[in-house]
Amino acid sequence: MKVKGEYVDNMEKIAIIAGNGNLPYFFYEIAKKKGHDVYVIGLFDTVNEKLKETPNYVQMNIGEIGKLIGYLILNNIEKITMLGKVEKSLIFQNLKLDDTFKMIISGLPDIKDETVIFAVINALKESGIEVLPQNFLIDDLYAVEKLYTTNIAPDENDEITIKMGIEAAKALSRVDVGQTVVLKNRAVVALEAVEGTDETIKRAYNYAGKGCIIVKMARPQQDMRVDVPTIGIDTINNMIEINAKGIVIEAEKIIFLNQEEVIKKAEENNIFIKGIKVI
Repeated sequence: MKVKGEYVDNMEKIAIIAGNGNLPYFFYEIAKKKGHDVYVIGLFDTVNEKLKETPNYVQMNIGEIGKLIGYLILNNIEKITMLGKVEKSLIFQNLKLDDTFKMIISGLPDIKDETVIFAVINALKESGIEVLPQNFLIDDLYAVEKLYTTNIAPDENDEITIKMGIEAAKALSRVDVGQTVVLKNRAVVALEAVEGTDETIKRAYNYAGKGCIIVKMARPQQDMRVDVPTIGIDTINNMIEINAKGIVIEAEKIIFLNQEEVIKKAEENNIFIKGIKVI
């Protein structure tokens, strides 16, 4: 039985499969406050340092699916959530495929991110492990349709640029490449690929200088268990560094962390933040 995304039995075990960024630790703190017994499985050496200090922390390579399933079963963990950034560059540097992972991908039609991750989810399900949606416990962190910044808004030319960015970002996500587009003056400057959002923002500055607008959208049919886009402190700090003009995020589809601090920093640096609902 569920109540607004929360399980009535708040003492159950939950594992976080943790990538980089602040979201996994943010979730960890919320889950602990709600009484859950939380286990953290870090995928990289670069996961949030606070996670490494938690009582049940272990680290595994992203390709060790057999080891992961065995660990979950051994510890009687039947529910997991997958949170944080999984940059392809880090995967390629450190990827170790165990026999289970090799078996999973051997019969796939392709090895796109989405294809592989859903095959992994299916393998977990067959082992009695449920992958929870990434908005489990944190529904209130999703962006809404509004202008977040007081008295700092996109002008008429920016709105045309933003419309182009939404179309480009949706096209990009449909082919499972990335979810972020950076534009300036009605022109696309940079598309997210293997490097991730933060590096895409920095690369855009090298091409176009200050005044860029970032547009971040979800996949057209976003599965809430997988790779929900997130913005937070790192995002706004990178925007400040390149003197960006603003950012547009998709309402009800993107997690917006540390909202008060991010909005304050944006306003101090004359950067707009706008949530847009895309139909």
